[in-house]
Amino acid sequence: MKKSLGFYQLVYLVSKFIFTIMAFRTPLKVFGRENIPKGKAVICANHVHASDPFYIVYSFPSRDKIWIMTKEELKHLPVLGPFMNWLGFIIWVRRSKADVGAVKTALKALKGNEKLLIFPEGTRHDEIGEGKTGAAMMAIRTGSPVLPVYISPERKLFHRTKVYIGEPYEPFTEDRRATAEDYEKVTEEIMDHIRAVRDSRQEREARG
Repeated sequence: MKKSLGFYQLVYLVSKFIFTIMAFRTPLKVFGRENIPKGKAVICANHVHASDPFYIVYSFPSRDKIWIMTKEELKHLPVLGPFMNWLGFIIWVRRSKADVGAVKTALKALKGNEKLLIFPEGTRHDEIGEGKTGAAMMAIRTGSPVLPVYISPERKLFHRTKVYIGEPYEPFTEDRRATAEDYEKVTEEIMDHIRAVRDSRQEREARG
């Protein structure tokens, strides 16, 4: 967490260059960059492929420092694991138990006015499924807006991977301590917002 924005931007540019070379057959196209808020935000997206975090992070400008919460198992994969660990903005999460350290790091990032990428479903799904309450808890406890994002599941050779960024919204504005029921309700809202971004994208493409 002590790494500066300048260091992040350097790593961002170098890693984006490397990723672009590796993914040249599936280049990136972004819609909705104008919706990106300044300062902190909990970025919530659907999750289909292991490469999703990279496509999403590189959809944002380098001035937005984004921390990624991802399962610790990826850390041990050849090539990908060391590469992600080198980036320096990965929060590894042990899923076998409540990872208090990972949660504290994520909350600290948001309180430091930085952005956090979470896949609310917790694992990959072909279709958008049910979310877990972690993203809702982070947003509510830090007063952060939620930024819904939909990443196209298609990965076709020489076809752009499309990332759609929706409008940010405040998930919990009541002047009281949130309950477990509130976290559940906000989680459902988050997933609905991601689906709405997907549906809006499908409507636009249907109109041509």
